[in-house]
Amino acid sequence: MVTFDQFLSTALALPRAAERLTWESTVTLRVGEKIFAMGTPGTGAVTVKASRADQAELLAAEPEVYSSAPYVGRHGWVLVQLAGVDPDELRDLLTDAWRSVVPKKLVRDFEASGRSSETL
Repeated sequence: MVTFDQFLSTALALPRAAERLTWESTVTLRVGEKIFAMGTPGTGAVTVKASRADQAELLAAEPEVYSSAPYVGRHGWVLVQLAGVDPDELRDLLTDAWRSVVPKKLVRDFEASGRSSETL
């Protein structure tokens, strides 16, 4: 089980990641203006950006943990049930989502520094 605070701290450990309260109660995690994850404390679920291929794989593998996110699911985003997700899997998902919104140079610098999703 992963808590909302663990979700936040994992995402915010990524370079240049910041949190912003949006839509009155939703915490969005972003780099600049690009959102890579979001959630509302107390709901037990978060939404993470993913490719459509990754979304399909996640939904097929663990439909009790992953589902298509409301509103943005058609773009690949997944709704993740925190009670059922493996912490390492969520860390990898967040890192991949972060990679999808940051400049390529930042990804190269992140990888060159020896950091990876395992070190977050």
